[in-house]
Amino acid sequence: MAVLALFWGSGFLWIRIALQHGLTPVQITVLRAALGAAVLLLLACSARQRLPRGGALWRRLAVAAFFCNALPFLLTAYGERSVGSGTAGVLHATTPLWSLLIGLALGTDRTTGTDRTTGTDRTTGTDRTTPLRLTGLLLGFAGVLLILAPWRESGGISTSGALALLGAAASYAVAFAYMARALAGTGTAPLALSAAQLTAAAGLSAVALPAGGPLNPFSGFSGADPLGLAAVAVLGVACTGLTFHLNYRLIATEGPTSAATVGYLLPVVSTVLGALVLGERLTVRAVAGTAVVLAGVFLVKHRPKPRTVVPLLTD
Repeated sequence: MAVLALFWGSGFLWIRIALQHGLTPVQITVLRAALGAAVLLLLACSARQRLPRGGALWRRLAVAAFFCNALPFLLTAYGERSVGSGTAGVLHATTPLWSLLIGLALGTDRTTGTDRTTGTDRTTGTDRTTPLRLTGLLLGFAGVLLILAPWRESGGISTSGALALLGAAASYAVAFAYMARALAGTGTAPLALSAAQLTAAAGLSAVALPAGGPLNPFSGFSGADPLGLAAVAVLGVACTGLTFHLNYRLIATEGPTSAATVGYLLPVVSTVLGALVLGERLTVRAVAGTAVVLAGVFLVKHRPKPRTVVPLLTD
């Protein structure tokens, strides 16, 4: 769990370093997806897991790759041009808040219960949006406002960068909702499915390369220096490819609850690394806002236990 939190949370640091050393957001996105896909392809091959087949599944993977990888990777890199890596990690932690908003908008935030007669799960129609979760939703976005401080005339955070980072968090929420419906139960092994998704993301991102500068190792990377290339290499291999693998292993060995706990560590890791490595200033307002956001996310993730559905007995 510690290694996963370190790899995942340090991704914001490596993006910031890559930007500072000559790489563009589009270049970072393409290299990150391509390197992550290469790692997962090797792991899938070693585990003898085959890539999915069939055009219908690949079309669904393309949609998932856009919302879960290509778009948020690009928005994150764009946002970090003007927002520190520590703040970027905190804004990314708002994904559960967006997930709840999507559930409310689509009416999908429902409780699943077990029918005692058939032993099967079925939706009871009971809304899981408890007052506690709604409080968490409001609290989380209040923490975001505290961090952004739009009322400050100077010393605040770039609006465009912050909106891009919040857009990345919202994109992840859209992706998770879509993937739960479109990719669950496909019969494809997890590593192979992830490798295929990141491969699709690399292809989608490459379409935007003409607008983001050349990406040819023989003609140069638009002024990128070795440190920038090393940063994006760590980002793609460790913070993207290996984190997928470690996350699956953690879920398999320790359960989804332990894996979900890592989400609370990511903004802490990004904030600490940003302060220690990049010298990003920690203000009382930023620390307080981070604590408020994490408290809101904790409440939003609290869900009532599934209720047992007791059938009515009639003559």
